[in-house]
Amino acid sequence: MMTANKDAQADTRFLDMQAHIGITKHTGGLEATNELLGLCHVEDAREVLNVGCGIGVASAYIARKYGCHVVGVDISEKMIEWSRRRAREERVEAKVEFRTADVLDLPFETDRFDVVFAESVLAFVEDKERAIAECVRVTKPGGYVGLNEGLWIKQPSPEMAAQVKDAIGPLVPTVEAWQALWETSGLRERVVEIRQVDASTETKSRVRWIGWRWLLRAWARGLRLYLTNPAIRQSIKGVFAVPSEVFQYAGYGLFVGRK
Repeated sequence: MMTANKDAQADTRFLDMQAHIGITKHTGGLEATNELLGLCHVEDAREVLNVGCGIGVASAYIARKYGCHVVGVDISEKMIEWSRRRAREERVEAKVEFRTADVLDLPFETDRFDVVFAESVLAFVEDKERAIAECVRVTKPGGYVGLNEGLWIKQPSPEMAAQVKDAIGPLVPTVEAWQALWETSGLRERVVEIRQVDASTETKSRVRWIGWRWLLRAWARGLRLYLTNPAIRQSIKGVFAVPSEVFQYAGYGLFVGRK
């Protein structure tokens, strides 16, 4: 019980820190998003649900590139505020809408969306089976559900795993664990693509995904909060304490299936 509480506290610190700064991430950056959207055939979609939309980067990107209607949801009201700001800056307000919602209880009717996708969301959700079931429920028959989630490609040392857990919270530990979850999703035509991460490529991809202008403003906010907010300072220190060698063990998986 103490471990679960500690993990939940790490989740909260990490996610709150991102929401305050106006930053969000998923492993693989823009390349991973494009690959995931391609596997989900988003080019044929009329309405897309972005679960855990964060600061709204992917939602605005899809609306601008594909012209479909995008609904973004996030459990954090602060993230929803950032998403709306992003949509205004990219001038896609007419094509996107954002609302606060929990992936465990999505406030949408069954069989609504052509594509439902989430990136680096379910890693922070304890009941992953229920989260996947909710994504499947709101997807139209014939539509696609897609996930991009971090994982351990090979098992790190207990010390390294503990550092990551203390910094950001628990992750599903192995490729096999995610694959087992996906096998029970009820989806057909299931695809699983596993990718390892290179630190340099990951950094460049993340910059391309978020954009320099947004990042510079976020870094300025982060510096200010680091100096003035002890909780944010503790969270940032925890993230930077994770050794770069983690990239030798960590990666991400693209999981796609058709309803």
